[in-house]
Amino acid sequence: MTTKKEHGVRALNQEYVKYDQVTKAHTYHLAEVEGEDEFDDELEIKTCDLSQFTQGDAAAKHRFVQDFGSALQEIGFAILVGHGVDRSLYEEAEAKTIEFFTRPTLDGKLRYRAERQGSVSQGYFPIKETSDIHPDLVEGWVFCRHAFDVPQQRETPFRWEDSWPLAGYEPFFRNLVLEHEKLILPITQSVFTYLGVDPHHYDERLTNTNFGLRLNYYPPVSADDDASGAGRLLGHEDVDLFTILPAPAVEGLQVWNHLTGKWIRLRAPRGSIIINTGDYMQRITNDILPSTTHRVSKPRDHSHVSKPRVSVPMAVYVWEDELLEVLPGIPNPKYEPIKAITFHTRSTSKFYGDGYAVESK
Repeated sequence: MTTKKEHGVRALNQEYVKYDQVTKAHTYHLAEVEGEDEFDDELEIKTCDLSQFTQGDAAAKHRFVQDFGSALQEIGFAILVGHGVDRSLYEEAEAKTIEFFTRPTLDGKLRYRAERQGSVSQGYFPIKETSDIHPDLVEGWVFCRHAFDVPQQRETPFRWEDSWPLAGYEPFFRNLVLEHEKLILPITQSVFTYLGVDPHHYDERLTNTNFGLRLNYYPPVSADDDASGAGRLLGHEDVDLFTILPAPAVEGLQVWNHLTGKWIRLRAPRGSIIINTGDYMQRITNDILPSTTHRVSKPRDHSHVSKPRVSVPMAVYVWEDELLEVLPGIPNPKYEPIKAITFHTRSTSKFYGDGYAVESK
């Protein structure tokens, strides 16, 4: 029987299809393979102005709904401008992320080594240990709602040191997630309107909902790692409703176009937000909105040998006990209702091992 790490950087996604909880029939390399992967340098991911929906008249709202919804239906990705988040916050987030990974000692970071809490593996991921499948050239750190002093149900008082290795970072990143929380309902309501579903159907479950803020630090790549063919982050689909990603400064994000079988190098303007739909959304929309494959490869200018790359995506979930079921009004449901914790952990067992899955009652 093939072990999960056997094929490493040459692995294909279909080797792990048994873990998927939504249909993913396409085949792709988890890491870029020079000379084998094809790229589409003509197609551009659609840019949409969120202020049309939040501040515009009925006609402007309709334009945004159609532009944004059609972009997500076509490829699962869109770029948002007019979102109201100050660009300087994103610039500071990049600088603080570099500090956050380089200031503490390795021993200090390993005190917070990632483990499952609820659905999500939360905490610190050392370099090359983001996944059991592929030696990703990235360090990661995942913070869910309980890691922040934000509105939520708590059994014990908030203590920053329970989740953060250094003082002073929680307040800054708390501000970032609170800014992004303001976008969750407008994004969801516009998507549901596009689908002909009650736009407020998820309002309650997405108020003070669970999320995962992931800090990614891609250090400069050594000569040996560069020669190995390893990617900075393997090809995958997000396990969430959607992901809010401030546009990174450094090239590397590649998006799979399921219509052409080619990859798109996505470069979004600084200060904009990249939105992509995930497995939760594909499930509840009955495959209308795809959970689109993406990965982080090394930039074409070879700056990866001397410069780091950072990104700060925020994944939007629902709480573990919520049911994921096809939205009302969407005909011919393909998927049975399933608890979020079961759906989520079955899917992410491909990264963390077969014992990760939780079967809810």
